[in-house]
Amino acid sequence: MFISDLILFSAGAIRKHRLRTVLSILGVAIGVASVILLTSLGEGARQYVIEEFAALGTNILIILPGKIETTGMAPFIGGTPHEITIEDIQVLRRQIPGVRNIAPIVPGMATVRFGEKSRDITVAGTTSEMQGVRKLHINIGRFLPPGELDRGQHVCVIGPKVQAELFAGTNPLGEILRIGDERFRVIGVMAPRGMSLGMDLDDVVFVPVIRAMKMFNREGLFRVLIGTYSYQDISRLRAAVLAFMKQRHDGVEDVTALTQDSVISTFGRILTILTAVLVGIAAISLSVAGIGIMNVMLVSVSERTREIGLLKAVGVSSSQILGAFLVEAAVLSTSGGAVGLAVAFSLTRVMRVLYPSFPIEPPVWAVLSAILVSISVGMIFGALPARRASRLDPVAALAKR
Repeated sequence: MFISDLILFSAGAIRKHRLRTVLSILGVAIGVASVILLTSLGEGARQYVIEEFAALGTNILIILPGKIETTGMAPFIGGTPHEITIEDIQVLRRQIPGVRNIAPIVPGMATVRFGEKSRDITVAGTTSEMQGVRKLHINIGRFLPPGELDRGQHVCVIGPKVQAELFAGTNPLGEILRIGDERFRVIGVMAPRGMSLGMDLDDVVFVPVIRAMKMFNREGLFRVLIGTYSYQDISRLRAAVLAFMKQRHDGVEDVTALTQDSVISTFGRILTILTAVLVGIAAISLSVAGIGIMNVMLVSVSERTREIGLLKAVGVSSSQILGAFLVEAAVLSTSGGAVGLAVAFSLTRVMRVLYPSFPIEPPVWAVLSAILVSISVGMIFGALPARRASRLDPVAALAKR
């Protein structure tokens, strides 16, 4: 019996039981598709985080209130004895060398109205230096004027979505926009930017930080972004800022200074662990599919006992019988793996169309691993039924009804 004969023998057996075949293939396909999709999502999330922080630039230092202490793998943000104030960053700007620009952030939600139109929009209080730190571009008009740490004018800069929804068909420059209970004059419209670090910069209103703090009843800043002149200055500037804030806050180090590298590294570790857990859960379905193949093969051996006895009676060896049933199991698992790959690639393509900003792409190692595992599942779980078939006594098998 040649290899081609084994394949034809297995194919004939598969065709006789189409429903069982389809269910076995479906089980493997679901497992393979799940592994590839979850791996693709995990890798896509990691790449998305890297690209988002890369968009900030490599010369950015992020200051946030509260001291992050790490125990094991879980970061814990402690209490905040002192807020980061406007006065803190004013003095920091004068005393710490190497600061290229410094931009405070105070975000909040507010109802924005123009004429009869209104909606709830994210309002971000900041200064003119945010434009340089975040590399923001203006479509028309200008960004917030300088000097807003000392005074807060009633001016604002809106995103393109805000312009389209509230000022459709009109030029918003010079118009009065009501934000909460206050009136602001529109001085600029942002160029389209999209999502960045969880905020839709197309659907936001920038106002002077002083006005935002009063609007949201805040005494301290939410975040501070500091831009340096070069990447080599980051470590020195971070140490200097922490020492400065400790001195300002009565000897208590109650702020955290994050660099781009540290944030990316932390998110990378978290997402790697999360991806591994998700893939492990998806791999369980492959094991279940393998058990299903084993059950199908055991039933097949039981139903074809006389056929196996006849083959042995005409001279087919036990090793050839073993090979025939292993080929059948391998065909089932390989077919399921191929279907799973096709489904996974189709779904990732659909997700790329629906979410073009999210870089989802099946990793090569995940695809190769899924193919190898799907074949191995068939061979491993098909070994017991194949072994049982090869050990049947031909006389007893032929006598069985």
